[in-house]
Amino acid sequence: MALLSTTPMLEIAKRNKHGIVAFNVHSFDSIFWVLEAADELKSPVILQTTVGTVKSLGAKNIVEVVTAAADHYNIPVGLHLDHCTDFEVIKEAIRAGYTSVMIDASMHPFEENVVKTKQVIDLAKSLGVNVEAELGKVGGVEDDIVVAEEDAQKAVPEECKQFIELTGVPTLAPAIGTAHGIYKGNPDIDFERIAAIAKLVDIPLVLHGGSAVPDEDVHRCVSLGMAKVNVSTELKNAYSEAIRQHFIDEPDSLDPRSYLQKAKEAAKEIAKSKIRMVGSEGKVIPSFL
Repeated sequence: MALLSTTPMLEIAKRNKHGIVAFNVHSFDSIFWVLEAADELKSPVILQTTVGTVKSLGAKNIVEVVTAAADHYNIPVGLHLDHCTDFEVIKEAIRAGYTSVMIDASMHPFEENVVKTKQVIDLAKSLGVNVEAELGKVGGVEDDIVVAEEDAQKAVPEECKQFIELTGVPTLAPAIGTAHGIYKGNPDIDFERIAAIAKLVDIPLVLHGGSAVPDEDVHRCVSLGMAKVNVSTELKNAYSEAIRQHFIDEPDSLDPRSYLQKAKEAAKEIAKSKIRMVGSEGKVIPSFL
């Protein structure tokens, strides 16, 4: 089926009180095994790429491969550009056929974030492309964006409401204590802040830094209004570790079909666990199709 805008996907998820996982894919083969995992669980899914992946593989090539892969499966699939600070790359992605883009201007003052987000909204809205923005600063490393722990800032609920009113952005990623990458300790998620934001706004919220967050914490985030849950590092690590283990166990086994199959199965298990975690298993409903 055709790629879908993530706006209605996430609105339905929010209304039905489940989440949708957005998996970062870094190679063409990862596109297929993420969709295979989602299809086996009959779950809607979002594939997302970083700016680095777009520069490596090409936006048009990514769209063509994702579209071809999605044609094999009768599940809702969206394609999202994650954490982009460059308006020209956002335009390239939209022209290529991405159905969702994120303008990350969270490192700028509030007023400048509003201006930059509105610029993307003006481009994307008429084309039915979802736009995601960020308020506050999520710590950790995402491609070339590095936010030190001491510089991470949580979003202010009243500013979230004002930001949405000023921009009309349909999805918002407020910083609430999670971080990109794998946590050294337990994440310090501010559930009261999520609840306060959700009480003031009526759009789907996005949880960044979903790798290795305990399931019960994700369940609570989703119940409070986080409809999109981003997962990257945990998926990538499982894939890479399986290849490393293959060569430890079988150093002379050089057939890519052997070690890539092991990597695929390891990553698929992570993908399935995340889909179950957000409660989207079996949520392919007629209104999506």
